[in-house]
Amino acid sequence: MRHKALVAAVAALALIGLGSAPAQAVTDGVPDGNGHPEVGLMVAQTEDGVPQWRCSGTLISPTVYLTAGHCTFGAEHVELWFQSDLEPNPASFGYPYTGEVSGTAYTHPQYDDDLFYLYDLGVVVLDEPILLDEYGELPTLDQLDAYANKTKKDAWFTAVGYGLQKSFPDAASWKDSALKTRMVSTPKLNQINTGFTGDSSLLLSNNTHTGGTCSGDSGGPNFIGDSNVIAGVTSYGLNSACGGTGGVYRVDRADDLNWLYAEFGDLL
Repeated sequence: MRHKALVAAVAALALIGLGSAPAQAVTDGVPDGNGHPEVGLMVAQTEDGVPQWRCSGTLISPTVYLTAGHCTFGAEHVELWFQSDLEPNPASFGYPYTGEVSGTAYTHPQYDDDLFYLYDLGVVVLDEPILLDEYGELPTLDQLDAYANKTKKDAWFTAVGYGLQKSFPDAASWKDSALKTRMVSTPKLNQINTGFTGDSSLLLSNNTHTGGTCSGDSGGPNFIGDSNVIAGVTSYGLNSACGGTGGVYRVDRADDLNWLYAEFGDLL
């Protein structure tokens, strides 16, 4: 998830969508254990295998891993892990150099890194399949619009990722908790189809009661309720401490579904 403090430009940015930066862990959540084996940790690398950044994401088939566009953009190679917990020694699992499986990154064709929140969707195609009993499921076209007319308190999601468990401002960053552990939380819906979110994002709660997402959770799934339907991928945050709300890029819009089925349909 990208994070930055809001600045004066937010008023103008809100007119087109968001005034924020991409996201990176589940805060105030609990270890996922074997709850979501389809959710994995990825590390983007250079062509020579130099680690660049980490994100989360979801297998929607044995070889198709759905994540955020800002996670795949510029990634020349990707390594992935699906262990629920790489602690206490991530290096013993090959992190951050050699994963359980490797893959090739693809980014939404309309993605612009300067306006990442508009088309923040990416895919990694795995070199070898990961066989599971169940995978994440894509939503139907405009499925989330139904929430615009419902009571927000009744709309909740399951956020899963490997990001920071606690994040503090730079001066206190030594207190950050960044275990490489798959965590889960259940944020509530705060905004949908508003002037701030536009029609491409959701704002979900991020507090001690519901939990939320943070740096490293980027690309991770936000499932509808307790289902395996992916409402969207974790995209952005509004402050460096990952508090208040977290932004989710919706994957139920025509441009997203059309790209996914046209480009990767034979693998789904």
